[in-house]
Amino acid sequence: MVAEKEDSEDESLRIDCPVLVTDRLVLRPPHDDDIADLATLAANRRIAEMLARMPHPYGVSEARAFIEMSRRAPAAGCVYAVTIAETGAFIGSAGLNGTERGLELGYWIGEPHWGHGYATEAAHALVDLAFRVTGIPVLHVACRVINGASRRVIHKCGFQYAGQGMMDSIAAGRTPVERYTLDRKTWISLRTWPRD
Repeated sequence: MVAEKEDSEDESLRIDCPVLVTDRLVLRPPHDDDIADLATLAANRRIAEMLARMPHPYGVSEARAFIEMSRRAPAAGCVYAVTIAETGAFIGSAGLNGTERGLELGYWIGEPHWGHGYATEAAHALVDLAFRVTGIPVLHVACRVINGASRRVIHKCGFQYAGQGMMDSIAAGRTPVERYTLDRKTWISLRTWPRD
């Protein structure tokens, strides 16, 4: 997933950002105890190159800046630490961001935790949150055209292909992305998310 633009100022997209609990995950606000794990997991160039705003290299100072940014109430959306419910271990980040197109889903999971369905589980929780607490008619998401794993998450959430575009990535430069949308009517028909 990618976040393409800076946050929007649309107040209708403001969310109170409750803690979200799924079968295996807890999505909660990032805090200082996450800095070491965040710096370690985000220091992976393979992750940074898939995102717009993640620098590479990524260290403790970037992790602190991210935590500080997440504490400021965004004009739209939410920023979450993705953690394992059983242990509390930080494994990635996810959120909803206000963009010029509207609300956009974003997520990344640290490489040691790939292949366990955590991104899909977190994405389902955020899609549900977006449609339950806002009046948005459509939710957006994008991924780099070379990111097959993210595309699979997007498809499992019911998003439909909406076209291609370009993204300016701090780590990878200008790269092509695929854009997807999920409308409210489709979300309502998919509310019982399949378990993988």
